[in-house]
Amino acid sequence: MRTQEDVILEDDFICIRLKNESDNVQVITKDLSNEVMQFHFILKGKGTFVFNSGAYTIPVNEENSLTLYNPQRGLPIHLEVQPSSWIISVIISIKKFHNLFSTEAEFIPFLNKDAIDRKHYAQTNITPSMSVVLYQIMNFNLHSSVKKLYYKAKVYELLSLLFNKPEGTDDESCPFKTDEEETMKIKHAKDILLKNMAEPPTLQELADEIGLNIKKLKQGFKQVYGDTVYGFLFDYKMEYARKLLDSGTYNVNEVGNRIGYSTASHFIAAFKKKFGTTPKKYLMSLVTN
Repeated sequence: MRTQEDVILEDDFICIRLKNESDNVQVITKDLSNEVMQFHFILKGKGTFVFNSGAYTIPVNEENSLTLYNPQRGLPIHLEVQPSSWIISVIISIKKFHNLFSTEAEFIPFLNKDAIDRKHYAQTNITPSMSVVLYQIMNFNLHSSVKKLYYKAKVYELLSLLFNKPEGTDDESCPFKTDEEETMKIKHAKDILLKNMAEPPTLQELADEIGLNIKKLKQGFKQVYGDTVYGFLFDYKMEYARKLLDSGTYNVNEVGNRIGYSTASHFIAAFKKKFGTTPKKYLMSLVTN
């Protein structure tokens, strides 16, 4: 089963929610002009973007985003969506997007006056904070009267997180921009964390396992994922807990145990810190909606 919803937030500003729950590849097409920017977020599964009748493709895997902008020509969407994939896309005119940042536009590489006429294709990781917002957009369950307002607020939040630049970051001197080997080590550290989220290693243990010192691990993790090592892990664990609650298979104590909380009170406090409500109240809201 495939479900697709195009939500028009404003003129030249659209949010597309797509779920392919079928067993087949689904193809999505949409004509677009050269005056818009495209942001595609693969929340789950995989999608392949096809250009020039198949002459050029860009595969995008789970937990990655793709930004597309080409002022010289339109880039119509031809997206092949794999089974069990969830994708959220944001289409916005370059003028409207530029106005979002106003005087800060120079910070965005492709809005810089020296690069505004150049094409820009970029893949980036979806951070845990972005993932939370994406799941909120995908699982919207508020009243229809506030639908457009809710979507618009969440899309603005999503774009701000996508282009967030940690204070004090020096792009020119940051070694993780170009050092592919160290970046791969950081990604390996992330995989180790997620595999052992119930009993995560210490920073020293993690650094030793991937072959970096603690300073480079911390700096690199912040650069690649936009968060500290344990801040990233906390967000992931809370989002994982929310999914378990959504499934209706586990109670609050079981969910807490599965993600490494030895007492229910600690899990409840952590969940409330992240989502502003307790797991029990969250479950009740699911039933109500």
